[in-house]
Amino acid sequence: MTLLTLLPSLLYAALLALLLWAVWRLWQRPPAVTFTRTLPAQGFAGDILPIEARLSLKARLPTRVVLEDPAPLTVVPAAQLRAGGLIWGDTTLTFTTTLTLNRRGVYAWSGATLRWADPFGLFWHSVPLDVPTTLEVYPGTHGLRLPNLLRPLLSEGALARTLGLDDPISLRGARPYVPGDPPGRIHWRLTARTGELTVRELERTASSSLHLHLDTSGSEVYIESVVRLAASLVREALELNLPVSVSDGAGATPSGSTPEALRLALRRLAEVQATPGQVAPLPEPRPGSNLIVLTQRAPADLIQGTLRARGRASRVVIVALPEGFYLEPGENPRRQWTGLPDSVRELERKAGVLSGAGVLVYVLRGDMSVLRLG
Repeated sequence: MTLLTLLPSLLYAALLALLLWAVWRLWQRPPAVTFTRTLPAQGFAGDILPIEARLSLKARLPTRVVLEDPAPLTVVPAAQLRAGGLIWGDTTLTFTTTLTLNRRGVYAWSGATLRWADPFGLFWHSVPLDVPTTLEVYPGTHGLRLPNLLRPLLSEGALARTLGLDDPISLRGARPYVPGDPPGRIHWRLTARTGELTVRELERTASSSLHLHLDTSGSEVYIESVVRLAASLVREALELNLPVSVSDGAGATPSGSTPEALRLALRRLAEVQATPGQVAPLPEPRPGSNLIVLTQRAPADLIQGTLRARGRASRVVIVALPEGFYLEPGENPRRQWTGLPDSVRELERKAGVLSGAGVLVYVLRGDMSVLRLG
């Protein structure tokens, strides 16, 4: 076979190579792209959030495109965030679905990936789309009867009709005496005038703030239970318009009832991690606050810290979860096979002395409903 006979084949191969090179070269540049991801920045575990992804493209040549936008592993979309097709000119692709938030945490949703190719799909290229999104997933919450833990304490708070302590200098009205009314509430002057035993109805005063402290030296099971209880208490405080602060080994969040203060408190709960064997010191609570300490084993250092904190807080409550969990509303009781840890037994023995010092104690066993706190 001579060179002359091979020449057509060589020319064909050269033409094909030139064509392939031209295709590769012409579609090497990505189309002009704008990508946005619209979704709520926060949610609670178990929530279902809407999300919309919008991709705007401008291609000077017919181009095949594929957009891939994988969600964090603990966030489950109802449909995979993937779209594509053959485009030319200005094109906008919109993708809507929902996200199920499975687990608490703060997640960085990295950028999506755009893949494009020539109309024949011969040469594919890819480029990352920098669309950073931070998604805060707060612990799930459950119902609470109005807990005694949140019973307001201070006379400096706002007046309320159904919540709080009696304000002795206020008077809302009077009503007939019913058995059980304190004798000190009897309105003697009105009783003498009407001849019917009558008691005074007083306004009530709200607490200045709520401070939640999490002892993170317990187990992983305890951490997951205690953050749900703490998040439920934060939600109750929000409904009562009480300023809230949350603390753990990483420090305390600013006390406040503004959306930002509540977001920081819930974010702290989303990020809490177990630190077995490391008992963080109890930070100084805001003067006059209602301090609630959540713990699993009630170590002696923590108890001493609550006694010191009592000098600043109006009320201090210790809630111990020795099994690491409790019955949330709707759960069935589970048989308990283990006794209380020695440190919790010691806490129960000291409960009377601590109560005299202004520190109340609740021991919430694993077969007890959280509604017992109400």
